Amino acid sequence: MREGHGTLVGSSHCGHSNERSPCRGAYDESSPQRVVSGTPGRPLSAELSEQLVGVAVDILAEEGWGRLNSDRIAARAHAGKAGIYRRWPTMAALARHAFEQFSLVSLPDDTGSLREDLVALASRWTRPLDREERALASVVGAARHEELLRAGLDAALVRPLAEAVAAIGERAVNRGEPIEADRVALLGVVLEAFWWQRYTAAGDGAMTREQVESVVDDVLLPIVLPACEGASV
Repeated sequence: MREGHGTLVGSSHCGHSNERSPCRGAYDESSPQRVVSGTPGRPLSAELSEQLVGVAVDILAEEGWGRLNSDRIAARAHAGKAGIYRRWPTMAALARHAFEQFSLVSLPDDTGSLREDLVALASRWTRPLDREERALASVVGAARHEELLRAGLDAALVRPLAEAVAAIGERAVNRGEPIEADRVALLGVVLEAFWWQRYTAAGDGAMTREQVESVVDDVLLPIVLPACEGASV
């Protein structure tokens, strides 16, 4: 087998020898929920799967994408490399699986105000990057060239953020604060850009509360509301 971020030796897409019958690989694509799969008839240990994912996230958070490989995971987890590849044919597949478990964006409770909803949504920016965020940040560059990593980033950040922004926009409309749909879409794009900046900038990613409120007042609110209304929301 080839280590690093590659697949097992062999021409089969799932990494097994061509002498065996084809298998589905690390994910059951026919199911709406991706699940770890293994050799038919041999159930995988959920406890070991969780341990391997945790070790992989630790390596990503502490050392970065370039240091993630099956040798390092196996050594830290005291597990065999075969057990890793039975679950995930590549390191990118493993990273994607890990990222799909993350919760990096959550919809804040309704504060009764568009401004305060946005401040609450961005409140995570006041805290240093945590373990999951550091792990995700480590693959942002590599994801430009790796579809599975992009899918992981989409699951961990892009989709949850878009859903939160849409919900906040709907709340505003229900409160009598009409916002055009294209304005809500632009708000989501700008918020996502700030999130990526948090992950890629030097330092620990933390902003002060005053900085967050300045971003909301000077950047985000003017996107969705007329200038004359922004200060009163």
